[in-house]
Amino acid sequence: MEIILRQDIDNLGLEGSIVDVAKGYARNFLIPRGFALMASKQNIKALEMQKKKIDVRRLKARDRAEKLKQELEEMVITFSHKSGEEGKLYGSVTSMDIATYLEKKGIVIDRKKIIIENAIKTVGEFEAKIKIYPEVTGILKIVVKSEEEKEE
Repeated sequence: MEIILRQDIDNLGLEGSIVDVAKGYARNFLIPRGFALMASKQNIKALEMQKKKIDVRRLKARDRAEKLKQELEEMVITFSHKSGEEGKLYGSVTSMDIATYLEKKGIVIDRKKIIIENAIKTVGEFEAKIKIYPEVTGILKIVVKSEEEKEE
């Protein structure tokens, strides 16, 4: 079933795109929640009229994403956790911890968009990829210290 997306949806497409999805997904999820419209002739004509507005919004969103990427790549996040003698943490640093830290700094990012390759369970320096916008991914530097180092 062909539909027109009314907003960007991860793993599906960008606003204004005509995509083919399963009927049940379209009828039971996307259309009732206002994420999409049926791809009828009338809706396609309306889409063509709004194409310029959609393109302007995409450019603005991409510019904001590029600025945020620059800001994130200049940032270094430091966490201090209790750790054992060999530098192993009691627990781990998760994407939720990173999202909470960024939110305190005024940057709101969904924790699902923060990608940590391997779980952060030791003291050291790590990198996390952050999907800000399609084709715009920033790299955030994370430093994990032992609480004992913090006290010294």
